[in-house]
Amino acid sequence: MKLDLETRAIDDVIVLHCRGRFTYRDEATAFSQKISELLPQARQIVVELSGLEIIDSAGLGELVVVHMWIRASGCSLKLAGVNARIRQLLELTNLLSVFDVHPTLDDALLSFQGKVAKTAVQAA
Repeated sequence: MKLDLETRAIDDVIVLHCRGRFTYRDEATAFSQKISELLPQARQIVVELSGLEIIDSAGLGELVVVHMWIRASGCSLKLAGVNARIRQLLELTNLLSVFDVHPTLDDALLSFQGKVAKTAVQAA
């Protein structure tokens, strides 16, 4: 199964659900293209990966590139629903220190709320 990408908005957060295979060429290109379409209207993005079967080095590289785009545009990115195999791959490649990874979509969404609450308290 190729990479299936579905987006939805939850409050002010854009959620990109990824299902299938995130591998070389077409899938990596489709992912980047989808993010580039979302970026102009997004401030907070969660890439939900619980439906992902496999990711290869091209997919990981694309995640890193997209992460740099998102940060450069002043947005925030979180990964959610990473299975044990993909989490291990992120660990082996030292990418766990790069990405903000959450076990579930709800956890990722709540972490955005916590960030907003902390910012509001600091401003007061």
